[in-house]
Amino acid sequence: MANSPQARKRIRRNARRTEINGARTSRIRTYIRKVEEAIETGDAKAARSALSAAEPEIMRGAAKGILHKNTAARKVSRLQRQVNSLAS
Repeated sequence: MANSPQARKRIRRNARRTEINGARTSRIRTYIRKVEEAIETGDAKAARSALSAAEPEIMRGAAKGILHKNTAARKVSRLQRQVNSLAS
């Protein structure tokens, strides 16, 4: 158990940050899932609009430290490639 006031404060702060980060991660996953569902249905227009909504959210997650920047870039790149293959 934490004994110093500083350690107690760190525990409270970590709990708050964990909750916020969890919400952000969930939000990012939801956006990605919407793009993947649009790709599965084969609707290129819906997939493109879902991707345009998901891309800034994924990159914001990278900026906030939720995702590594290369992970975010890889996810966006793979989704973009799948959406482009629908159009052709």
